[in-house]
Amino acid sequence: MKYMIPRAPLLLGLAGLIPFIWGAITVLTPDLALWTAQTVGPRFAGPYVMLFYGAIILSFMSGVLWGFATKLPGRAAAFGYALSVLPALWAFFMTGGGATNAGLSLMVGFAGILGLDWLFWHYGVTPAWWMRLRILLTSIVLVCLAIGVFL
Repeated sequence: MKYMIPRAPLLLGLAGLIPFIWGAITVLTPDLALWTAQTVGPRFAGPYVMLFYGAIILSFMSGVLWGFATKLPGRAAAFGYALSVLPALWAFFMTGGGATNAGLSLMVGFAGILGLDWLFWHYGVTPAWWMRLRILLTSIVLVCLAIGVFL
């Protein structure tokens, strides 16, 4: 039971995928992308919504990891704090250079976050179910971003 993802984090995590999924759908459906761009704005269609939102989520995850770092002892905490800021810095410095480069950088960033998630989980400062949730969410994010980058 300790590895079962609680309902609230699962539902909120899945809801957080909506901009990625919407972006991927509008890449695959040009008419829907056009409708979205005309109705809501071009930033909310295609790869653009995934890129903008992806940078925000990498920064958000930095904050989550910072919280985990507070549970580490002594020097390990200092190392945890240093690691926790990497995703936000990655998003800031690496998401320029056009949609394809930004998408690839976000894919690397999300894969890297999964490694950091595992490290904090390995040191026992996350909930026991953390990796189950993160693998699920990250897998979907990476597929969506790949659609934006490669299609």
